[in-house]
Amino acid sequence: MEATLVKCPHCGKTNRVPASAAGRPRCGSCRGGLPWIVDAGDADFGTVAEESPVPVLVDFWAAWCGPCRMVSPVLDKLARERAGEIKLVKVDVDKSPGLSRRFDVQAIPTLMVLVDGKVTARQAGAAPAEVLRHWLDGALSGTRR
Repeated sequence: MEATLVKCPHCGKTNRVPASAAGRPRCGSCRGGLPWIVDAGDADFGTVAEESPVPVLVDFWAAWCGPCRMVSPVLDKLARERAGEIKLVKVDVDKSPGLSRRFDVQAIPTLMVLVDGKVTARQAGAAPAEVLRHWLDGALSGTRR
């Protein structure tokens, strides 16, 4: 699990954000919430996603999948809009066949919302940005902490 460098959407400073942490990522300068976008695989999914202190949006994708490449920037934008509120975890199905089997991923992209390590919402297939936004808002509506 590596840390990624993230530019703060509030003040523009660059911050190191770990793949997993006990709290929510915040800017070291302005203390604003930071987008939390990480990759996970078979070996670290439990730590990165299931033990997350915030709700997790999981994106099961593959590099060769056209619809996945269309949805990815939308998911990144949703994660940036909800900085400090959610964590976006991207799982490459070709590199993580165990997770694909475990969550019975039959089509990609497949999106799931995890709260406290449990699947609370699931969607298969690509959808327009507004549909994904509405779906995510509905999935998170009962999880505001």
